[in-house]
This record gives sequence, C-alpha cells and structure tokens, in this order.
Amino acid sequence: VTETTHCNMRWPYNIQSLLISPGLLSLLEKPVLCPWRTTVQSESPWRNLAAANVPMGRAYGTQAAEEQKEEPLHSIISSTETVQGFISKHEFQAETKKLLDIVARSLYSEKEVFIRELISNSSDALEKLRHKLVCEGQTLPEMEIHLQTDTEKGTITIQDTGIGMTQEELVSNLGTIARSGSKAFLDTLQNQPEASSKIIGQFGVGFYSAFMVADRVEVFSRLAAPGSPGYQWFSDGSGVFEIAEASGVRPGTKIIIHLKSDCKEFAVESRVQDTVTDSGEASGMYLCPHGSRPQAIWTMDTKDVGESQHEEFYRYVTKAYDRPRYTLHYRTDAPLNIRSIFYVPEMKPSMFDVSQELGSSIALYSRKVLIQTKAADILPKWLRFVRGVVDSEDIPLNLSRELLQESALIRKLRDVLQQRLIKFFMDQSKKDSEKYAEFFEDYGLFVREGIVTTTEQEVKEDIAKLLRYESSTLPGQLTSLVDYTSRMQAGTRNIYYLCAPSRQLAEHSPYYEAMKQKNMEVLFCYKQLDELTLLHLHEFDKKKLISVETDIVIDHYKEEKFEDGSPADERLSEKETEDLIAWMRNALGSHVTNVKVTLRLDTHPAMITVLEMGAARHFLRMQQLAKTHEERAQILQPTLEINPRHSLIKKLSQLRASDPDLAQLLVDQIYENAMIAAGLVDDPRSMVGRLNELLTRVLEKH
Repeated sequence: VTETTHCNMRWPYNIQSLLISPGLLSLLEKPVLCPWRTTVQSESPWRNLAAANVPMGRAYGTQAAEEQKEEPLHSIISSTETVQGFISKHEFQAETKKLLDIVARSLYSEKEVFIRELISNSSDALEKLRHKLVCEGQTLPEMEIHLQTDTEKGTITIQDTGIGMTQEELVSNLGTIARSGSKAFLDTLQNQPEASSKIIGQFGVGFYSAFMVADRVEVFSRLAAPGSPGYQWFSDGSGVFEIAEASGVRPGTKIIIHLKSDCKEFAVESRVQDTVTDSGEASGMYLCPHGSRPQAIWTMDTKDVGESQHEEFYRYVTKAYDRPRYTLHYRTDAPLNIRSIFYVPEMKPSMFDVSQELGSSIALYSRKVLIQTKAADILPKWLRFVRGVVDSEDIPLNLSRELLQESALIRKLRDVLQQRLIKFFMDQSKKDSEKYAEFFEDYGLFVREGIVTTTEQEVKEDIAKLLRYESSTLPGQLTSLVDYTSRMQAGTRNIYYLCAPSRQLAEHSPYYEAMKQKNMEVLFCYKQLDELTLLHLHEFDKKKLISVETDIVIDHYKEEKFEDGSPADERLSEKETEDLIAWMRNALGSHVTNVKVTLRLDTHPAMITVLEMGAARHFLRMQQLAKTHEERAQILQPTLEINPRHSLIKKLSQLRASDPDLAQLLVDQIYENAMIAAGLVDDPRSMVGRLNELLTRVLEKH
C-alpha cells in the first residue's frame, strides 16, 4: 500500500482497486482476485497500479513488494475509447427480447450476482486467449481483470485483457440470449475435456444479469490480434442495441455499467469489495488481504497440500482466526466426481453455531465456479458445524448458476458426503481417542441431533457409531455402541443404558442395582438429549436399546431373571406383602397407576417405573405441564415398585395398623423420593413441609 486515506473497511488497509492478475497462466488454472498495490487519486478512484507476474501459490510479502515497487505503473481502465464512424442499430432476436426482462428481474435472487457473472465471463476470455496462444506457441502477455467504481458517475467498470470480440461476435454473442461465445468455444473443444472444463459461461445469460442494475450498458471490445479494430456495443435493454467502430480500445473487453438510481450502492467500492469477498471465490478466485496467492486447493492432489495451506484456506473460508481441529481433503471420481475439503473448527461451537437457523457453511462449486456460498442441500442439517468447499462436475444447474436444482443426483451427493464424513470421524476416533473424545464433548450435540432428525434407520445407526458414553464396566473411559456390542455376552439381545446427571448418581441409582448384581454392562448417559437420542435410535445392530429405568426390562425381555435369594425372615411374607400393596394403592390414590413388588432393588425401598422413562421426562420438560401429582400420574401412569426386604417397607407394614397418620406421611415420602430419583419432579420444595413433620414425629418418639 503506497497511500492510505478515508474508508471504513474490514481490511487492514484502504483498498481503492481490485486487480485480477493470473500471472503465468500456463501454471494457473484460474485467476486470483487480489489487491496488489493501490493508491488514492481523487479524479480516479480505484486507480490500478502494477501487478507482478507471479506464478500461483507464491507468497507476495513485504520483501517482494519492495523488489517490485520500481516497476512501471499501468492502468488498463482509462477513458481512451472514442466512437468513430457509422453507428449501426440492431434488434435483439425475438426470443432474446422476450427473455431479457425475465433474466434481468427474475432469474437471480440477489442483484450483486451480476458482479460474479461478469468476472466469470472475463475469466473465460482470459482462458480462451491463453488456450489460443499456447496452441500457437506464443508468449503469454499480461492477463488481468480489473474492477473500478465511480460514485460521481454512478458506474462500475469491469475490464479484462482477454481474447476480445470482433463486430460479428458482438452481434452474435451479445445479441442472442443463451448463445454465448463460451458455449461455441466448448463445442470446438469436445476432444479436449481439460480445457473445456475451465470455461464458465455455458448458459449465455450471465452478461444480461447486468441489466438488473443498469439503465444502460456499454461494451468496448477488441480482438487480441495485431491490427484488429475496436468496437463499442451499447444498449439500454429496451430491445435495441447499437454497434460502432471505436478507436483507443485495448485488446480484450471493457464493460461499463451505468447504474439505476436504486442500485447506486454498486458504485461504492466497499459494497463491491464486500460482494467479491463474501460471495467471493468466483471462478476459483481469491480476494487476498496480504498479497499471498493461494490456489483452489480442493482441486489439488491431497499429498500436495500442506498443513499451512490448509490453515490459510480454512481461515479464508471461515473468516475465523482459529485452526482446523480436523481436516478432510476428499477426492473421488465414483460414484460421483467430487473435489472437496471439510474442516471442523478448533474453537468450541457457540450457541449461535448450535442454532438450527445457522444453516450450511459449505461453499458449492461446479468446475471451480462458485454456485452457492452456503449450499443448504449438500450436507444434512446436523453437519452444519462442518466448514469447507464441495466441487462437483456432475451437479445439474438451472440457467442461473446461483440456483441449484433439487434432484436425485444432489441427494446422492449429500448421502455420499455424509457417509464419507461419518467414516472420517470413525477413523479419527481410532487414530486418537482422546482427541475424538474432546471433539465429541464439543460437537456431540450435533451428532445426537442427526439421530433424532434422520428418518432412515440405517442412517441413524451409521451416525450412532459416533456416539460415546461411559460404561459401568469401564470407569473413566468412553465407549462406543460398536465396542459395547462386541463385549456382549452370548445370547444377550439388548443394549442397556441409564440416564443420570453423573457417574456417581448412576452407580447409586435404584435402577442400576439389579444390573450390577447380574454383572451386566450398562451405558451411563449424562446429557438430557441422550434420552431422546436413544429413544429415536431404538435399536443398533439388530439389538434393542433398553433403559434400565423402564419395566420393559422385566415384563418384555425375560432372559435376565431376577430372583429373591434372601432368607424368609428378612422380608415380608407373601400375605403381608399383598396386604401392604392393597393399603398403599388406597393411600396413594391417583398418584400411581399401580403398586407391585420388585426384585431388582437391594438398598433402595422403592422406585417408579413408566413405560418409557426417557420419553416421560422429555415430555414433562418440553410441555412444562403436570405440576401436580394428579396431573403427572394421569400423563405418566407410573407404577410404584417396592422392595419387601427393605427396613422402611417392613416398618411401613407395621405402622399402617399402629400409627395410620405416620404411615400415610411415610408412604407419601417414599413415593416422592422415588419420583425424584426417577427425575420426574423438577422442584422438590413441595415436600419440605412433609419432611419437617416426619422429623417432628420421629423426635417425639424419643
């Protein structure tokens, strides 16, 4: 930067010009849009200075800038053109006239897309010239694309040093919609797929996007051949265009857009620069803040891209300052042609990142042409934390490159990428389990969301391979469902889990006691969303996922038998138990649906079971209903299961005859404790009065 003045910019310096300088195009696949050296001159904002002819990938730092500062200056955007001779008027072809208004008003959802389209056209012109000169064995000249705004005149100008056009080509290419020179050029390169894949404007409508913002458009063009005359093309989009010979026209094409009154924002440099930056990377071009010239690295071979290049590209596409936690550079030609790079940010996601409204952070390309900056359909919603780029030559497009057709192929692409990312995360968990554990701690919410929101069971189970939980048999370690099933005893058909706030509470839960006695492995799940996740998953590897809190463990799956081996004098008799149960049903009334004996308990007097404990808790949390015992009982239909060997239950059996009032207090408290242990009471303060009364009655006995 040779001079800085006014301008509120996101950049660390004031940029008054944008220069696309591909340098040695024989080594370069697409140009790089890059602020080189700029200065401010009031009579000509965005005046361009020299650009170094540097091969792609070479850093252009301070030392290089000092070496280049003595080079002669030039500016290809200048008012050197003068119309001379006869002006011929032409009508757009009938179909063009009919479609022009549609193109200008309806084809694109955002007006700023015209900048990307015109830059893409200029990129094509450079590629055509490069191809022509390389085939002829000639030296490549300076190849550039320049942009200039003028707030006083209300114009934006885009000029390239590409192939240029003859008078006939101006009439043919700019007078007929959907008949672009690029399409004709492609037709001549059918046997050269590599060259043809670099041409962008295959639909012939990109140029007309200028009329979304323009009152009139001027085009100056001159064929890049010695002695070729220059021409001016002019139209206000009303159905007629004019062509005249002009002097002072540089080889290439210059487009001057005279902006409509309500589109003057595009005559402001910061507005255009933001557009180029944010919708950015068109045709594989970068806007480089510090003079470096990175490639479209997703097209490169994975072994040729170093960690530093990935870090630079990650910061560019994410506009972030951290590093990628994980990097997946994925290339394949089957079943689809895919060139992609995916990053997982090192920084823990914020609440904004978690929001489902955030949407995709994947930029979608076709043949290195930017299609969408945030392609919503390329990855499923749950993978929205992934950043990066997807480029596929197989993607079908509408006429407008910013609009993507929903098709079976797009769905297939989404499925392929989802499976590849799942496999990648699985591989990473095996490669470094501790690093993956940190990833799951930070991003596990998205994995759980994927299981809950996915409809196909097979996909649910694929995503479920990424889940990690603590195990009752492996203290301090995380295990996967895959590992759990590999340790299952022969003949066991169920995967058991217990949801609790911590390992300590899980190990002391009344629901875990019987499983511990049977020496059966139980997964401990500490997040509230785990209950909903495993309910939606339902089964894994043809094995049912069963919460140990539900009576399904006993009533529906009989292979795990729980037998009472305690001496008869240490438990209530069968008659005493039946009488106590009858009394408790009457004492608890509508609070419970049933009272019965359980053999699963040892140190706890009772527990509550419902058909699906996790679903019940989730329902109560989400609905914020059932604040009273009666409401909860009506919704949950809980069963109170009692342990006839526990001292409290045996004492309750005695009190119901000797002290009915104290027995009522005690049975209410046993029920309330069981509800709290089940996580079905959010606020236990309602039982404080009963506890105080119980304590008072106990003290009165002494």
